[in-house]
Order: sequence, then structure tokens, then C-alpha cells
Amino acid sequence: MPIIKYPRTTEPLWHEWDRKAQKCGLRHTIFAANKDQYTGEWLDNLKHGKGTQVWKHRRAVYSGDWKFGKRDGYGSYSILDPVTEDYKKVYIGWWKNNKKCGYGMMHYPSGESYEGEWSEGLRSGWGRMHYWDGSIYDGQWLEDQPNGQGMLRLPNENRYEGGWKDGKKHGLGKFFYLDKGQLFEGIWAVDIPKCGILIDFGRDEAPNPTRYPIPKV
Repeated sequence: MPIIKYPRTTEPLWHEWDRKAQKCGLRHTIFAANKDQYTGEWLDNLKHGKGTQVWKHRRAVYSGDWKFGKRDGYGSYSILDPVTEDYKKVYIGWWKNNKKCGYGMMHYPSGESYEGEWSEGLRSGWGRMHYWDGSIYDGQWLEDQPNGQGMLRLPNENRYEGGWKDGKKHGLGKFFYLDKGQLFEGIWAVDIPKCGILIDFGRDEAPNPTRYPIPKV
């Protein structure tokens, strides 16, 4: 006589366990095998929404927006200061696909800082950089280098205004020697002035003017 098998009326227990293991919505802290931890929102087992990630070995923290497992939106990235043992913000701003993108502020270990636009994790667009020696560059950037139009002000208040390419003065530009009361205007190539004119500019107010004025032609 044939044996008739009837379908199970209840599903296996592992189906229920699997559903409970799926991370979706706001969850408590989840610990990884390498001791990293994440607290925040999930969607289909991916970090999505607001959340905080702590990297144990990297000694870093990101707190902000996530999208399908990647940093995307507004957030801050901090690292642990070995001296104070406190987390110090390194970058505050916008992210896209796990990289800095949009407007943000970066603090470097050397004490330098940048505030402006980013693309693909690099300084690109318009921004201002404060260098360790007191110099300030304010202008256009491309792939982490001054590129386009910008102004560099030196610690002694001398400044250059004009074109840049690959981080060097390039194209039409003006260099104001305010300490000597002179102005050079001309063409630059790879940080070197190639041709132009040098005239007196505010020589009477200069702190260290040249001994003789430039004669008029």
C-alpha cells in the first residue's frame, strides 16, 4: 500500500532563527569578530540610516549617515589622541560612497586644516587651506592640489593672486611684495615668473622698502 506524505504544518526552527538574525531597523550595539562595533540603524543586514561605527584596531570612530553599508550623507570621523586618550575630530562634513564628497572640514596631524569642497575623498572645488607655517591658500582645487584661480598669503603678508596648476603658480598672476612695497605682474610657469613688470606699490608704507625706487620708463 503506498505511503502518503503530508507537508509539514510547521516550518523548521532555523527559519525563525534566521529571521531573528536579520538586522533591520534600529538595533543595539553589534560586535564583529575583530572587536569592531556598530550601533544604529540597519536595512537588509546593511548599515543604513543613522549610526556610529567604532574601529578597534584603527582606534577611530565615525558617527553619522549610512547608506547600504557605506558612509553616505553627513558625519564626523574621529581618531583617538594617544596623549589625552580622547577622540579628536579629524573630518566633519559630507560623504558619498564611503569617501569625503561635498563640503567639509579636515584637521591634519601636523596642525594644518582645510575647509571647502571635496570629491572622491580629495580636495576639489573651492576651499581654504591653513598651512603649518601660517600661510593660507584660498581658491580652487583639483585632486588635492591648488588648481585654477587662487590667492596664497604668506606669514609676512606678501601674497600671490592668480593662476595655479598642479599646486604651483602657473599662468597670469600678481605677486605683492608688501614688505618691500613692490608688485610683480606677469606670466608664471611651474612656480617661476617668466615675464612681466615690476613696479613700486605702496612703497611709502612698506616696513622694509628697497633703498631706491624703481625708475619710471
